Amino acid sequence: MSRSAYALLSVIVCPLLVAQQTQSASAPAQAPADQATAAHSPAPPPPHTLLDGTPVKLRLSQTMSSADAKVGQEVPFEVLEDLQVDGFTVLPKGATAIGIVTDANPKRSMGRAGKLDISISYARLVDQEKVTLRATKDSKGELFLHMYGTDITIPEGTAITAFVEGDMRLDMNKFGAKPTTLPGAPAVGQASMTVESNPPGADIEVDGSFVGNTPSTVTVSPGSHMIAVKKKGFADWSRKLNVTGGSIHLSADLEKAESPKGRNKPGP
Repeated sequence: MSRSAYALLSVIVCPLLVAQQTQSASAPAQAPADQATAAHSPAPPPPHTLLDGTPVKLRLSQTMSSADAKVGQEVPFEVLEDLQVDGFTVLPKGATAIGIVTDANPKRSMGRAGKLDISISYARLVDQEKVTLRATKDSKGELFLHMYGTDITIPEGTAITAFVEGDMRLDMNKFGAKPTTLPGAPAVGQASMTVESNPPGADIEVDGSFVGNTPSTVTVSPGSHMIAVKKKGFADWSRKLNVTGGSIHLSADLEKAESPKGRNKPGP
């Protein structure tokens, strides 16, 4: 075979070998990537929680104009659809949400335009707690309505969408859920836990999440849980429980927290 034939054969064969080696080297690398994806699959959302980024459809309840709006003025919105958690309505249709005028300038002479900025603030849930809202789904955007031009008028009935800011753990008893200590058997696989404290009005936490104030009855799933009772001015109270079902009653006697001066005070 001539030298020119050898050269031509090398030109054809070498790229094929390189391609095969590249494919064989890259193929095994796909398996760890798939395993990593499976290992980092998102966990299911926690129960009794109004989740961050939940959309809230709103409608402006009054006409707003840059000609007479004032910075700091509250702007009312109406909730357009029921918002539910665990099958219970926590923010009903017709409820009020509040925005705030953050910048307002009327149209000026010499052709200078007007300006009107409104940020969304909060809505009030069925239990009268405030849920913080934001303007965008994936960021902490503040400006909700931003208008710039001649005298700005936003008509009553303008529809927009806000989003829940941060996860909010809810006490479902305040939204119509019946505690399992009432007549009737508790749900399968769950337990009823009543927590009291002396003095009352302390925060109850289950595994670090707020679930209500003492005295309250809450539902917990089977397994190991850390229960904490906390009140300002008192030392934290905690117990680790292995829940298997049925009913549990906890009573926390809170002790007043020692002040730093009291702990460091020298003896006689």
